[in-house]
Amino acid sequence: MKLFSLQVGTPKKFGHEDATDLMDKEWTSGIFKEPIEGPVFAKQTGLVGDGQADLKNHGGPDKAINAYPREHFVYWKEQLGLECLPGAFGENFTTQGLLETDAFIGDVFKIGEIIVQVTQPRQPCWKLARKWRVKNLAALVQKTGYTGWYFRVLNEGKVVAPDEFELLERPHPEWSVAKANNIMHNMKTDWDASLQLGSCPALSKSWASSLITRAQKQQIAQEEPRLIGENDDEVPN
Repeated sequence: MKLFSLQVGTPKKFGHEDATDLMDKEWTSGIFKEPIEGPVFAKQTGLVGDGQADLKNHGGPDKAINAYPREHFVYWKEQLGLECLPGAFGENFTTQGLLETDAFIGDVFKIGEIIVQVTQPRQPCWKLARKWRVKNLAALVQKTGYTGWYFRVLNEGKVVAPDEFELLERPHPEWSVAKANNIMHNMKTDWDASLQLGSCPALSKSWASSLITRAQKQQIAQEEPRLIGENDDEVPN
């Protein structure tokens, strides 16, 4: 398991207001990340030089670093013809040797000088689809479970590719990232499973709140605004 590539990027504006194609409309995002060859300092709030446009849904201590397995790039090339390079999915860490079936909520890894913990699967949004100009890409990523995940930073320090991942702790071997994805997106009416996962102390606060609220109210939140969003003018934001 290693850090194959490391990327950072800050929010920028793209497109223009007068565009007739929704994919060309003006939008702001930090999803375009560029590889960094040297060391980068990781703080509890994220990597130095990195940023997000939508701070309501991205960034913060529970989503300080976004990781994505490079092994999935082959699939997206075969299925959609996407020419994926590190950072293709807006990830900070392009990993090698670690998949959603191998990473577990609460896993603690040492990578270079830093110590990080897996907090939740990544929930893809319409901006990923806008980047690749594939309207249903976020929904496809979610359906496949090839989402990647987020880390919180427990110990700050420098990290550089190709630092190796050293697993220090696995407190919740019952909750793989793949299983968490399945409960959130495919087992939506399994209220008990939602409550059990939502009660995992290592889970991000946002996922815990969503799952516990779902279980208590026995209601399913709409996903279209996140998955399709501004790529369809009939979807409410």
